[in-house]
Amino acid sequence: MKNVHVLDHPLIQHKLAIIRKTTTGVKEFREIVSEIAMLMCYDATRDLQTRTKTIETPVAKAKVKVLAGKKLAIVPILRAGLGMVDGMLSLIPSAKVGHIGLYRDPVTHEPIEYYCKLPEDIENRDVIIVDPMLATGGSASAAVTFLKKRGVTSIKVLNIIAAPEGVEKLMSDHPDIQLYVAALDEKLNENKYIVPGLGDAGDRIFGTK
Repeated sequence: MKNVHVLDHPLIQHKLAIIRKTTTGVKEFREIVSEIAMLMCYDATRDLQTRTKTIETPVAKAKVKVLAGKKLAIVPILRAGLGMVDGMLSLIPSAKVGHIGLYRDPVTHEPIEYYCKLPEDIENRDVIIVDPMLATGGSASAAVTFLKKRGVTSIKVLNIIAAPEGVEKLMSDHPDIQLYVAALDEKLNENKYIVPGLGDAGDRIFGTK
């Protein structure tokens, strides 16, 4: 799929190996998820528009490139998506942050919305949806739909680990978006967990196992 980007940078892959391990504790897990998000953000923002501007350096005038175009917004899917926000804000501190709360019905595995708070000018921003795991794809697809209904036209989704089923669902529902993942895993198991995955990202970030 042309709009699916698997980020295989060695630093990302090394850090991903650490958070997959059962023995990785909450503090280290949380810190490394944030670091991976920062590294992924660097790649996912590679196509941001720039304009040329003349500035004064201590030596001479210089023509430099600065960001132009739409402003950015980061929208984590609660609650695990919160673990990716700080790492991304370290690169784009002026970005606004919205929140979409979804949970997966334990029987149907369908996403159910319980909270949605977005910047008032969200339709005028390039939006990056973040969530560590893309399992069934239902939550990510629902989040994209919510944003489109609010008038957002530029949407990217960042997931650290994805299952093929989730990628297929998301890109089938929304072929116009860009998807960035650090790893495309084998499959979903009978409980809709990614295999081999890393378990429940929210529990591991917040220590609620």
